[in-house]
Amino acid sequence: MQKVTTLSRIYQEKLMAIIRVETIERAQEIVDGCLEGEISCLEISYTNKNAGDIIEQLKEIYQDKIIVGAGTVLDSETARHALLKGAEFIIAPNFNLEVAKLCNRYQIPYMPGCTSMTEVVEALEAGADMIKAFPTSSFIGPKVVSTIKTPMPQVPVLSSGGVTVENITDWIEAGVDCMGIGTLLSKGTKAEIAKNAQSLRQRVSTLQK
Repeated sequence: MQKVTTLSRIYQEKLMAIIRVETIERAQEIVDGCLEGEISCLEISYTNKNAGDIIEQLKEIYQDKIIVGAGTVLDSETARHALLKGAEFIIAPNFNLEVAKLCNRYQIPYMPGCTSMTEVVEALEAGADMIKAFPTSSFIGPKVVSTIKTPMPQVPVLSSGGVTVENITDWIEAGVDCMGIGTLLSKGTKAEIAKNAQSLRQRVSTLQK
């Protein structure tokens, strides 16, 4: 049931903060800003070596107020470490069969990065729960979503990069299932992050009515 609950929340919220952070203090500042804007889905990137500790501490502090997953998970060793630290989903810039198997074994959502339709199909066949359009989201924009969904409308797509307050309508109309957002939700002061989060949430809420 945990997997279903996590995925349902991600689909419902439609917005996810991509966070690369070195200290728990800064992580809390970002999370508090996001929560003020009603964004509670967070990806903590394993670009930083202490990502697992940040995930563990954030869950201890915020409990069910947030769902937090691990990003930039390139291999099964990193995935297992993240799960032991409390990660509720796994995101990667690449597709890795061993990571897919591990996530299926422990019933944790897996969202690998795919560029070609061949990768998309292989990832889905291996049990991926959502396809991360990476790095194509930043290069192509909203059109990448409709391009994927035209031949395969059943594919759940997570964008990573390229979303702004100004173009978020285009992403949603293209059929994106969730939007991973970095700079707007991780840079600047708590107040600036909260303002950006509120603007994004308002746009999504308006379009979902």
